[in-house]
Amino acid sequence: MKRRDFIRTGVGAGLLSGAFPLFGGLDQVYGKPATANYDLAAVRGGNGPDMFDRAIEAIGGISNYVKSGQKVVVKPNIGWDAPPERAANTNPELVGHIVKRCVEAGASEVYVFDNTCNKWDRCYRNSGIKAEVEAAGGKMVPGNTETFYKEIDIPNGVKLKKAKVHKLILESDVFINVPVMKHHSSTRISLALKNLMGVVWDRKFYHSNDLHQCIADFYTAVKPDLNIIDGYNMMTKNGPRGVSVADVTNLKALIASTDIVAADAAAAKMFSLEPADIGHIQIAHDMNLGNMNLEELSISKQKMA
Repeated sequence: MKRRDFIRTGVGAGLLSGAFPLFGGLDQVYGKPATANYDLAAVRGGNGPDMFDRAIEAIGGISNYVKSGQKVVVKPNIGWDAPPERAANTNPELVGHIVKRCVEAGASEVYVFDNTCNKWDRCYRNSGIKAEVEAAGGKMVPGNTETFYKEIDIPNGVKLKKAKVHKLILESDVFINVPVMKHHSSTRISLALKNLMGVVWDRKFYHSNDLHQCIADFYTAVKPDLNIIDGYNMMTKNGPRGVSVADVTNLKALIASTDIVAADAAAAKMFSLEPADIGHIQIAHDMNLGNMNLEELSISKQKMA
């Protein structure tokens, strides 16, 4: 993709129930010119697979992240026994397409899992993710048993000092984090940082020991190589599980970045929120785990026809 094809400013379009710019508050952030690849890509107007291809090209291409022979783990939201149109889980077509692109890049194995809230096999099946992943050549792995997890130290954590992490995360060469963009009753919104709770076994500790701080603490020890935030369907209320399709806006958006704090900051803008409004985003920024000041980054903003 040529630099001239990148659209760096948006035009008006509907978001949620009112008239907002195409990229939400992100339209007001112009960022810096890219000297090579962009720090962050935001795409609107396509389906999940096509938006992923646009975004990944802007930040270096899939071969920049997945090499021949590597073992890859893809971690979507698959926490809820709900159909795709409810947006409780990541868009299954997007997850399957990411697996496909990893296989095409030469990955020896591509695994997909989540530590689900509802019964894991029903979540995998009814989300539509299992079928898409297996059709693309990936393998679904359960996360419902403590034996799948290994305890690690988190020496730089403020509240969270230890956590039991799924062994796939610790053993794989590449970790791709693929959350869905949604409302959350405890943290206001659930994005890339929050999605990492799905690789942890003993996450009840988070809720009773400063949830936002624990979310940031965990990232000091476990860092995805790539963050893809799925906003094709965005849950705007009653999260994290949702109640019905009435809770969902067909936003047709996707954000990609290696900087998890920047990715979450950009997605927060699409909720018409400031990054500093979300406790764990501000904390992670203050801990120098990423940059929520989007004006300091090079950002590719693209609208698909």
